[in-house]
Amino acid sequence: MGSTLSALLGGGAAAAAEGPGDSSSDSSPVIEFHSSNRWQLHLNASKQIPKLVTPISSLCMVVDFSASWCGPCKFMEPAIHSMATKFTEVDFVKIDVDELSDVAQDFGVQAMPTFVFLKQGKEVDRVIGAKKDELERKVLKHKESPKFAA
Repeated sequence: MGSTLSALLGGGAAAAAEGPGDSSSDSSPVIEFHSSNRWQLHLNASKQIPKLVTPISSLCMVVDFSASWCGPCKFMEPAIHSMATKFTEVDFVKIDVDELSDVAQDFGVQAMPTFVFLKQGKEVDRVIGAKKDELERKVLKHKESPKFAA
């Protein structure tokens, strides 16, 4: 699948996270998780990225918490796939709240869709609801590398 995280880690834990049946298709840059253990491997791998390497340290992950029965989630799906194709430096992940209710609970998800922005495993922002424009603005905001003084 070629996610940014997999590329940066040389396939290790992130590749294991993308085992058979865990991605929607080979052509989609959005990674779907159907196992809490595989999600945890992926999340932990994102925390392991060296903090001192500026381009890598800004790696942003957008976690789409949705459900198969959710109309607004279905409405957002093409936009998510489009953004994942457009912003290849951002790791887009999809989690079905019915399949992985423990993960949704860990993140305090109470409405769908909910998009949680993570950097090195820490939440930095979120968008609740089918708000394409707001989601894209926040993707643009968080994909930027932080500016450090020398």
